[in-house]
Amino acid sequence: MFKGVYTALATPFLVNGEVDEKALHDLIEDQIAAGISGLVPMGTTGESPTLSHEEHSRIIEKVIRMADGRIPIIAGTGSNSTDEAIMLTKRAKDMGATACLQVVPYYNKPSQEGMYRHFMAIAEASNLPMIIYNIAGRTGKNMETDTLMRLAAHPLVVGVKEASGDLAQMMEVLARRPKDFCVLSGDDNLTMPLVALGGDGVISVASHLIPKEMEEIVAAVNRGDLETARKIHFRYLPLFKAIFLDTNPIPVKTALALQGRMQESFRLPLCPMDEALKTRLKTVMKDLGLLK
Repeated sequence: MFKGVYTALATPFLVNGEVDEKALHDLIEDQIAAGISGLVPMGTTGESPTLSHEEHSRIIEKVIRMADGRIPIIAGTGSNSTDEAIMLTKRAKDMGATACLQVVPYYNKPSQEGMYRHFMAIAEASNLPMIIYNIAGRTGKNMETDTLMRLAAHPLVVGVKEASGDLAQMMEVLARRPKDFCVLSGDDNLTMPLVALGGDGVISVASHLIPKEMEEIVAAVNRGDLETARKIHFRYLPLFKAIFLDTNPIPVKTALALQGRMQESFRLPLCPMDEALKTRLKTVMKDLGLLK
């Protein structure tokens, strides 16, 4: 099972739009040095919608190579096309990915049966452990718990990134899941309550900035020290909100740029933050000691 904190890795770009490999390498090294549980390249935070298939696979390969077996790599290989998802997942498996993250198909809004067949086809064709990513706010369609439990019966469907934002749904998943099926929060601000209810951790955006603190929230809950977990949670709650003042990953990449760790560079249609929002982000970071 996957437990702990897995950083939904941002993709640094140079000002000309190319991938900044040095910044990517430094980011990975910082994460590993901080004790992160694993990395998730090419998800939403990695700006996967605006990267070509070739770039997508190259970045996954680079992250796997840079990590060099020190931590698990969960490769984002999802698509609203089943054939594309299979192709990307097979590539990631050949590169040595530990598992894949598969988003619920977006835009075409399949039925629950369509979702089931989509994920089953990927599992059968790729033979790589799969974590399903349920985020109706981006995909336009929620995966119902009945569908998820049908999929969880497959030995390669090993978990879910739960980003529905619905704590009642999360509790139902936790109550019904098979023994070895992991439930990871897709929202930083729900990490503590989800783990306290029996969840396994989080696929995090905030861990770019506070990896040790996110790991400590999960560890503190698991050892029964809820007071410490609550203290960290509420201290960083303003940050959890600030990094979603604009569309993810704009705020977290802006925060990393403010720290001098990457360029403030995006691919259209994403663009730099409005100055008023950026000022609010900077204020939160300064208050938390995240800016010199």
